[in-house]
Amino acid sequence: FSYRAMLLWSVWSVILLLTTVDAAEEEDVRAGCSTAVNDLVYIIDGSWSVGVSDFDTAKQWLINITSQFDISSHYTQVAVIQYSDTPRLEIPLGKHQGVAELIKAIRSISYLGGNTQTGRAIKFAVDHVFASSQRGNLVKNRIAVVVTDGKSQDDVVDASMEARAQSITVFAVGVGTEITTSELISIANKPSSTYVLYAEDYTTIDRIRDSMEQKLCEESVCPTRIPVASRDEKGFELMVGMNIQTKAKKIPGSLVSETAYALAASTDITENTREIFPEGLPPSYVFVSTLRLKGISSKLSFDLWRVLSKDKAIQAAVTLSGKDKTVTFTTTSTTEKEQKAVFKTGFQVGTLYDGKWHQIKVLVRHRQVTGFLDDQRIQELMLKPVEPIYINGETQVSKRRGTDITVPVEIQKLRLYCDPHQSERETACEIYSFFNVLQGDRGEPGLTGEPGLPGPKVRLGEQQSHGRFE
Repeated sequence: FSYRAMLLWSVWSVILLLTTVDAAEEEDVRAGCSTAVNDLVYIIDGSWSVGVSDFDTAKQWLINITSQFDISSHYTQVAVIQYSDTPRLEIPLGKHQGVAELIKAIRSISYLGGNTQTGRAIKFAVDHVFASSQRGNLVKNRIAVVVTDGKSQDDVVDASMEARAQSITVFAVGVGTEITTSELISIANKPSSTYVLYAEDYTTIDRIRDSMEQKLCEESVCPTRIPVASRDEKGFELMVGMNIQTKAKKIPGSLVSETAYALAASTDITENTREIFPEGLPPSYVFVSTLRLKGISSKLSFDLWRVLSKDKAIQAAVTLSGKDKTVTFTTTSTTEKEQKAVFKTGFQVGTLYDGKWHQIKVLVRHRQVTGFLDDQRIQELMLKPVEPIYINGETQVSKRRGTDITVPVEIQKLRLYCDPHQSERETACEIYSFFNVLQGDRGEPGLTGEPGLPGPKVRLGEQQSHGRFE
């Protein structure tokens, strides 16, 4: 009887566990910067050169940045170290489980005064604060933000190298004119353009708040990198992530050096959002697509890219409409089901349906979104506050609005960059004539011809390319 009871109990436990897992998967799950699982440690300068007033300003800066995160045992945990001659642990990691409680604790930190031992503070963070985390492997991101207004009086190199060796991402924030750039670079992760920030003084430090918030969010939700020229950019290579390269037919691209893929009506580009954006979307990003619409009715409207909840509600989408001659960006809203930014551009968007290669770029920022077509700015529109996306639905490419029917298109590029500044670097050179670009005249998108020679132009891919322009 005892054995049978134990067996029945074991079976019941397994059934209960599976039921719980299934129920959890059915629940709507939002993900974004606020829900990232971080151990975030601020290491702030409390030396004599800072002063009480500026120290209070630095504390408010921490509060402003921290407020974007969900502070809890499940998501972001925060610690604060103040340092001068010695480091002092002001707030232990995970002590405060809520934003209001954490803000109150930060405001109550008293100013130390003393010399500047930055290296000692970083070592203390590595050996004692990050090491004290109770969440172990559950923490996806370990981040340190070092704020200093002057040159350290001890060595920062060894401590910083040890931090990186333990997979701790280190940001260095230099304030004022007494900072040493080389020291900040040695403290921070590489590249320094991403992990080193500067403020003229503490009165202007809030000017880099948005930049700091964006970089922390990128670190939290953008785990992958896209090889671009000689550098890597944080983002999502959707051609690979969405398995377009294995599902669609390979075809010549806009240049001989480029490869594109043709989606047929039978090609279903659908993936679970958890697999594509496991931590959601950053608050700012750049969506880029190089595509060609051949034989498609200009009256057709379709979602080039969309993220759906499990109930098919749009979380993010870029929609093309030849009939209305519009590009529409859809995103979430804190006050409504969704919000739309409609770029009404008349003939400019109508050219998308001319059977040639074009590039669409959508730059999304906190409160505004800007549309571009072939490097030409279409329009800039305002956005209301958004909320994290649901990630337990599906992400799709080239679908008729409101259906799962695939619209046949040819796609050469489909990317989402986490750094909004990538918008300035990501140009549409790939769709223009190599020689025309060199001469300063881009001419007609998707066409190329021998400069100075008579005769009609031909489409790229129908003659040998004379090189690749990037």
